Amino acid sequence: MADSKMMTISRLAQWRIEKLGPCSCKTSDPFKIGIWNWHLSVEKNRYLHVRLFPEPSRVSIEQPPIATFILRVFNARANRAPYISTVHERLLRTSDDFVWPVDSTFHDRFIIDVEFLDLKIWHLLNGGEASSIWPSDGMMQSISTQSTLRRLSRMLDEAIHADVTIHTADGTLRAHKAILAASSPVFQSMFHHDFKEKESSTINIEDMSTESCMAFLSYLYGTIKQEDFWKHRLALLEAANKYDNADLKDACEESLVEDINTGNVLDRLQEAWLYQLDKLKKGCLAYLFDFGKVYDAREEINNFFRQADRELILEMFQEVFTIRKPVYNLPCEVL
Repeated sequence: MADSKMMTISRLAQWRIEKLGPCSCKTSDPFKIGIWNWHLSVEKNRYLHVRLFPEPSRVSIEQPPIATFILRVFNARANRAPYISTVHERLLRTSDDFVWPVDSTFHDRFIIDVEFLDLKIWHLLNGGEASSIWPSDGMMQSISTQSTLRRLSRMLDEAIHADVTIHTADGTLRAHKAILAASSPVFQSMFHHDFKEKESSTINIEDMSTESCMAFLSYLYGTIKQEDFWKHRLALLEAANKYDNADLKDACEESLVEDINTGNVLDRLQEAWLYQLDKLKKGCLAYLFDFGKVYDAREEINNFFRQADRELILEMFQEVFTIRKPVYNLPCEVL
């Protein structure tokens, strides 16, 4: 693979270097994470120095990023533990803003990856305040839409002319049949046919807490807050599947793909299998095998294999042995 070839997925970028001389330097091709294009660079003398910086542009000048990230350096051939940095948080504007010296010798076929935990915009014209780009993505709305959503929010919060009661696991909520029916063919069927929900004007959603059910209703009313969506993503995914709301299911899948990491990849893979989320499944398998993160989750992998569905395990083996050509020779204890 060419030295300048970058691989990216979710918030992770990997740079694979074939060869580095005793006194040399290399800079990666640009890769996009968030709203910025980035570069990694390495310099080799006594130590290996790794730099991370945004590509000079109008965006990086007017909205320089504050990045929270972890760097790893490891040999692509040997089954050795990687060199892992501490969690860094830096305002990054130039290649001099962050330099990480690695006290080891790397000559050929080694890999550098950077995993972004958060990216914030530093607002130069707003007193230096910083705000994360990820929770607020896609929230720009027109004034008329905002006004409509405020009215819908009042309808839900104040139960204005509400005509259906929802019983959750730990409380009750009031809502409107018309909005529920327009949002879900399952709800529409309940109120259209002679089911008990039509006669009693009640719905039992006892597999959700009041808080998560309120997040579900807020989504259906178009008034959900980004932080509530992120907090209740898994409960919302289950509700979207149960009540056949394809848009919510897609939104949950897109969100879950965005922050795959070593601590959650196996849970995400299980969710992808349970709810038939092909994009999330492919992202998890790529994270584990294409990016070699299977090594960071050996113990979890063993537990996962003991509990996971046999068909899912078989598919994982097929990914390794027939479809993919991983960079690493996976050890027997992992497979």
